[in-house]
Amino acid sequence: MNTAKILVVDDDPGLRRLLSMRLESAGYHVDCVASAEEALAQLPVLRSHAVITDLCMEGMNGLDLFAAIHERNPCLPVIMLTAHGTIPDAVAATSQGVFGFLTKPFDSKQLLELVGQATALSGSMVDVDEQGEKSDWRSDIITRSSVMEELLSQAHMIANSDVSVFIHGQSGTGKEMLASAIHRASPRADMPFVAVNCSAIPEQLLESELFGHRKGAFTGASHDHQGLFQAADGGTLFLDEIGDMPPAFQSKLLRVLQERLVRPVGSVESIAIDVRLISATHRDLDKATQEGEFREDLYYRLNVVALEIPTLAERREDISLLANHFLQLLSAKNNKNIKSIAPEAMELLLQAPWPGNVRQLYNVIEQTVVLVTSNVIPAKLVQRALRSKAKEIIPFAEARQSFERNYLTKLLRMTNGNVAQAARLAQRNRTEFYKLLNKYHLAPALFKKS
Repeated sequence: MNTAKILVVDDDPGLRRLLSMRLESAGYHVDCVASAEEALAQLPVLRSHAVITDLCMEGMNGLDLFAAIHERNPCLPVIMLTAHGTIPDAVAATSQGVFGFLTKPFDSKQLLELVGQATALSGSMVDVDEQGEKSDWRSDIITRSSVMEELLSQAHMIANSDVSVFIHGQSGTGKEMLASAIHRASPRADMPFVAVNCSAIPEQLLESELFGHRKGAFTGASHDHQGLFQAADGGTLFLDEIGDMPPAFQSKLLRVLQERLVRPVGSVESIAIDVRLISATHRDLDKATQEGEFREDLYYRLNVVALEIPTLAERREDISLLANHFLQLLSAKNNKNIKSIAPEAMELLLQAPWPGNVRQLYNVIEQTVVLVTSNVIPAKLVQRALRSKAKEIIPFAEARQSFERNYLTKLLRMTNGNVAQAARLAQRNRTEFYKLLNKYHLAPALFKKS
């Protein structure tokens, strides 16, 4: 059965019902909203695989909705509904990235064909089955975060191609796990997945480890050694922390990627290799290339498609999910019968800053499992494992006041204290704007240039 989820956006209730009936009869799960604003609010929760929106609506129109969706999730297909009089606008929209358009009254066959193409593009058919169980390719990734779901949707889309993928993310976010998921979703899934941390290999051994060597090539080379490129032949090679690769070796790697040939150390013959390369780093390689620390041509060769993996702090809704998952694994590993994490302890986990990301969370749960003497993890043990005071989440009212104060300050700095100009930028009348300035004791004269 079709498991794709379609979001229908239209201010005409009759058309919403008709679209819903046609799509549900074809097996799709359909969510309907009456405005673009409502669609943007619900998309992170609904995790739709395609959006059908009317072009002309009250408030935000279909093109504005598409632009907002495209900015948040450029891989989500958007289909535009249009009347005959606005067909030129819809055609122009396709050049901006809109997946397709249908004229009203729409043809049901054309609707289902277009939706089928859109959901196939987004990889929806293999993401989740009817029981909500994750497909094998992403089974190791535990998440309910909309940010992670969007990332996985993009990862699944690029898995079927053979382009090089560059993953950027902080240490401990799970870059190798994402690379492995891409490999399992690719046509190379039955071939080897080989992962190597470039920063863990001494510079003098890096060429031998990646390209191999022949017996007698150097002192200690007592036998032929197959390099990791050959070990991954037909499959995927994941080079982690590639930003730490020595400059002298970068040109050699670039040549291998260009020629698809490796030459083992001490050999006069090159060996053809068929490898899909995924690389990752926690460093800012844009900055490194500008400063001459990383070859620009190699960076572009590696960075054909870029994925940004979020920090744990950016996916806090996953903390309790991951913590309980790790608790089950580690409880069984240590032959303990630990049933849960105390509510106070979970609050500490939810509020912690997590500079070490998912790896740090795993270590915290592991330490508490080893030390706990009851079947519930207490807050005291979590506090001890965190080794620092948990970061408090400030109240909503305080957060709003902080935002408003900073926003007003920024506007006054931009306009050099010109209240009329600042009020126009904020789309507020001057009287209301002055009231906000008085509320936060902000004097425009302080921002005027002397």
